[in-house]
Amino acid sequence: MYIYKKAYPVLFRIGIAFLIMNCFLLFISWSIIIHILILLVSMLVFIFIIGFFRIPERRFVPDESLIYAPADGTIVAIDEVYEKEFLNKNCKKISIFMSVFNVHQNRIPVSGKVVYFKHHPGKYLVAWNPKASLKNERTSVVVENSQGIQLMVCQIAGIVARRIICNLQEGDTVRQGDELGFILFGSRVDVMMPMWTKIIVKPGDKVKANKHVIAELGSL
Repeated sequence: MYIYKKAYPVLFRIGIAFLIMNCFLLFISWSIIIHILILLVSMLVFIFIIGFFRIPERRFVPDESLIYAPADGTIVAIDEVYEKEFLNKNCKKISIFMSVFNVHQNRIPVSGKVVYFKHHPGKYLVAWNPKASLKNERTSVVVENSQGIQLMVCQIAGIVARRIICNLQEGDTVRQGDELGFILFGSRVDVMMPMWTKIIVKPGDKVKANKHVIAELGSL
């Protein structure tokens, strides 16, 4: 396990803020017990924040006939939708909600070429709200595999999340299991796939990125 590399500046700023706060509070005439309690709470909160940026090492076996979960979390919805942003066709959609206790690094579910990328500014509704897919801040990424099959992955900010990191751009060649990006503090990831895809999860299932298969892709 290791810490997400882009988190170090954030952790440094938070650590300095906690240090300054605790130094300032030393000048307040509270009992030593209160000072110790505040220090312990600060340390526990800081440790929790560090844990949020954890990246676990996982054994991963690539398989182009499968779609792996792009995120850790809970399956909150499986729908049939008309995707009108880029795919322009009916798709099956799987939505994965990530709580603040989940690993928040997102992974690429299939290998191929990034043929579409867009960042959408928006609101911060709770991530499990059905309207979040269209109204919240989000990124949309479409990967086309070697068979010409296109999948869209959407990173969606939640009520707590205020920053989406996506490391891809159009024209990139990506491999199944590589890093897609990161969403800070609670969020959701939607995957839109062809109608013939065989879904093998159900609402309420707990999944982990690069570990659990959510669908069987097959071929055209």
